[in-house]
Amino acid sequence: MNIEFPIELKSDILKKARELEINPEDIDEQFVRGSGKGGQKINKTSNAVRLKHIPTGVEVKCQKHREQNKNRISAYKLLINKIEEIIKGEESEKAKKIYRIRKQKQRRSKKAKMKLLELKKKRSEIKETRKKIISAEE
Repeated sequence: MNIEFPIELKSDILKKARELEINPEDIDEQFVRGSGKGGQKINKTSNAVRLKHIPTGVEVKCQKHREQNKNRISAYKLLINKIEEIIKGEESEKAKKIYRIRKQKQRRSKKAKMKLLELKKKRSEIKETRKKIISAEE
């Protein structure tokens, strides 16, 4: 299946689109005026991009850059990643990344607990040396 998107996307994004069987004809593309700060440039030009994938109903709007073409590329990336998240769920790249970070934090907390216990043990040993020694003569 040869997919031809209206813009040039990176190979990894195209691969993901092929894998998910995203057809460019199923994507509704609109150029709208952006909002927020930016003054005359924002108010006069339609540089924000809104994409809607009709079969899944996923809709994204991108206004990161001043240029329409850059916003268009970013919007396609965002749309493909969102569709992947919906279709694959826990198998998506984003979910795997989140899982990896959680595991790292768990390991860190285990290390922190062990360190805390070690410090407590040292502290108790120090306190133990301060106790008065009762001699056998008394």
